[in-house]
Amino acid sequence: MLSTLIADFRIIFERDPAARNWLEVLFCYPGLQALLLHRFAHWLYVLGLPFFPRLISHTARFLTGIEIHPGAQMGKGVFIDHGMGVVIGETAIIGNYALIYQGVTLGGTGKESGKRHPTLGENVVVGAGAKVLGNLLIGNNVRIGAGSVVLRDVPSDCTVVGVPGRIVHRSGERVDPLEHGRLPDSEAQVIRALVDRIENLEQQLQTLQQTPVETQVPVATFAGTTHINPEFSSAWDAVSLKTSCRTRDRVIDEFLDGSGI
Repeated sequence: MLSTLIADFRIIFERDPAARNWLEVLFCYPGLQALLLHRFAHWLYVLGLPFFPRLISHTARFLTGIEIHPGAQMGKGVFIDHGMGVVIGETAIIGNYALIYQGVTLGGTGKESGKRHPTLGENVVVGAGAKVLGNLLIGNNVRIGAGSVVLRDVPSDCTVVGVPGRIVHRSGERVDPLEHGRLPDSEAQVIRALVDRIENLEQQLQTLQQTPVETQVPVATFAGTTHINPEFSSAWDAVSLKTSCRTRDRVIDEFLDGSGI
C-alpha cells in the first residue's frame, strides 16, 4: 500500500510540468486527493463494510468533483489530471500509470449485473471528455483522444479517435502521452481520399468526353450485368487503368470498418 501511495505521488511530478513542490501537490491536486480517499474507501469495500465506503466516495466527489465508486480497482501511479467531472464505475479496472483527464467517463451501458465497466491496461491515456462505455478491454499503451466515445475493445499500442471511436495504428512510433495535439484526424483523411477519388473520376469523364465517338468503348447491359466489347479493351484500359470504381481506398476501408473496432 505504501509503495502504491508513493507511486501516486511521484507520477504527478513526472507528468505535470506545473507541479513544483510536494506541499502544493498534496493540498492542491484534487486528483491525488480523490485517489487517496478512494483507496481507503476501496479497502473498506473489500472488507464488506456497508454504507461507509459510499459515504467516503460521495464526500470525495463533493470535495474534488471526481466520482469513483469504491468498488473500482485502481493500479499504482494513476494520475487524474484536474479531474472535474470524472466518473469511474463500480466494476472498472484501471491499470498502472494510467493518465485520465477531466470529464472522462468509464461507465456502463445498462442495468446488467456483474462486470459492466471497462478494464484499462497499463500506461493508458484517456483524453478530456472521452467516454469508455461497457465491459470493454482496453490494451496497454492505448491513447484515447479527447471527446472520443469508445464502444468496443481496443488492442494494445493503438490510438483511438472519433465518435464512435476508431483505431489508428501508430506502429514503430513512440508518442509522448502529453502530446494530445498529434492525434490523427481519421475523418479528414477519409474526406481527402473521397475528394481525390472524385477528382480522378472527373478526369476520366473529361477524357471520355474528349474521345471521338467512333473510338469510345461500346457497353452493353444484359440481365443487369455490364459487358465491354473485347475489341475495345485497350481503349477502356487507357481511360480507367488507374483505379476501379469498385475498389475503395485503404483509408476508406479502415474508416468504414473501424480498423478493427
